[in-house]
Amino acid sequence: MNRIILTSDEVRGDGTVILTDFRAEHVRFVLKARVGDEVKTGVLNGLIGSSSVEGIDEQRVVLRTHHDTHAPEPWFDLLLAVPRPKVLKRLLPQLAALGVGKLVLLNAYKVEKCYFSSQWLEPAHYTTLLVEGLMQVGTTCLPEVLIKERFKPFMEDDLDVLFPNALRLLAHPGDSTEQRWTLAEGQRPLLAVGPEGGWTDYELDMFLKRGFLPFSLGARTLRTDTAAIALIAVLEERLSNQIKGDSVC
Repeated sequence: MNRIILTSDEVRGDGTVILTDFRAEHVRFVLKARVGDEVKTGVLNGLIGSSSVEGIDEQRVVLRTHHDTHAPEPWFDLLLAVPRPKVLKRLLPQLAALGVGKLVLLNAYKVEKCYFSSQWLEPAHYTTLLVEGLMQVGTTCLPEVLIKERFKPFMEDDLDVLFPNALRLLAHPGDSTEQRWTLAEGQRPLLAVGPEGGWTDYELDMFLKRGFLPFSLGARTLRTDTAAIALIAVLEERLSNQIKGDSVC
């Protein structure tokens, strides 16, 4: 945990917060803070900064907040065919840490129907995992999670409404050599990652007809969590190189 995240309703009118949960234990036993020390904090979907420790004992930690800096904004969105529950649980904190903005958990032909009954698709459970990722990376922008159980209606009715100006990238095992695209000003990448084994031909055709461009790591068929993390890392590197290239006089 590199930043303690608070909710707006926890911060009292005088700017103080009383912690009694795992965050208090973190301050006591991991940070080994004492009265007068400063710890990194932030408000969920709000500003970041630090807080001074005003009181500490075995039951609670009292902080006085000083938040004056905007947190980094999310830089990409993700369409993710719903993976196995244990994979989703493992992946959600990492996606939040990497900077996902909107996360659409989408049905697909190779997605098992029982996956949609997982507790990790319930807001109370996935929010906890996303906040865990935010605390690890030290930011506060909570990803927006949308669960879409019908592939075709999402593609035909929701895609353009939710992502009208995205750079649409389609992840699928295949040739990784000729993949050229440029992120226009004001755009944010939208990456579509399918189930293990990839999208079906029908699904691929739906994506390509709606302006998705191939974005592959090669012919290897990867596990969902491996593919998603690797694709995001490669995407960030390519965008960084594009920005560097644009800045050269």
